[in-house]
Amino acid sequence: MCEGNESTVTEFFITGFKNIENFKISLFILFLLIYIVILLGNVFIIILVSTCHHLQVPMYLFLRNLSVADLMFTTNIMPNMLYLIVMGGGDMSITGCFIQYYVYCSSTYTQSLVLMVMAFDRYVAICHPLRYVALMNHKLCLHLTLWPWAICFVLFPIEVASLFQLRFCGSKIIEHYFCDLAPITAIASSDTSIVETEDLIFSIPLMLMPSVVVTISYFCIVMSILKISSIAGRWKAFSTCSAHLTIIFIFFGTQITIYTFPVGEDTFYGKTVKSLLYTVLTPFINPIIYSMRNKEIKRAMRLLLSKKVKRTSGIHPMFS
Repeated sequence: MCEGNESTVTEFFITGFKNIENFKISLFILFLLIYIVILLGNVFIIILVSTCHHLQVPMYLFLRNLSVADLMFTTNIMPNMLYLIVMGGGDMSITGCFIQYYVYCSSTYTQSLVLMVMAFDRYVAICHPLRYVALMNHKLCLHLTLWPWAICFVLFPIEVASLFQLRFCGSKIIEHYFCDLAPITAIASSDTSIVETEDLIFSIPLMLMPSVVVTISYFCIVMSILKISSIAGRWKAFSTCSAHLTIIFIFFGTQITIYTFPVGEDTFYGKTVKSLLYTVLTPFINPIIYSMRNKEIKRAMRLLLSKKVKRTSGIHPMFS
């Protein structure tokens, strides 16, 4: 219970972006266009992998998982962020705030685990090509597809349950554009050590372990590629994982930037800039890189578009 004249907080006020009145419309249009690109890019990848037979292989099935996690991650944050830009802030119930945090954490760490699985897939494909089909069998791929989702979405209700045990008295202002742990615990009136400890315990295996596995996998991949005698063979081997490697650098690079290199004295604007790196920039770049740098994805795009054109012109694909 709250003491004295302090009232119990039943909803939070999310400030969004401060002092943007002069370019509020420009920011709204920019982020709306980015969100549309994220939606269309990831939906297109999901459709391509689901409908093109030559993409029904482990690498692209894992990529489809990554696209689903990207969609969930951005849709959880960006529509409300657009609302906050237009309205200059907005109220959110405590339950709604904690649910947003739950989906945010679960989808973020799912992306981390999926990237780890994709790195393992590339390791087997390049370092053990003759055993690839036997090792990456249907049963293993099914487990590697489902477990990242199961682990993250089962673990984080524990942390959310601890959030519901916190008391909020007096201040209800969250100085951020979504419900993250730091701004929530900053206004809590009770001890936050339990939920912060749980967050640390979950973060170590779900972020540190994937980064270690990815690093080891690509070290082995590079060593294996260097053993290839011909330059053409080396380039072909590297090109099979170049898009994924780029995504890994962006995803884990932004995490390192956020937690290792603070901006200024961690002011409101510093926190906002760092958060935008992984809530907007990374999901925006992911589908673009896979669309532009992956030959199989581009081939699937051409096949799908050619079928659409032939159907529109009245020519059945079987007679083409």
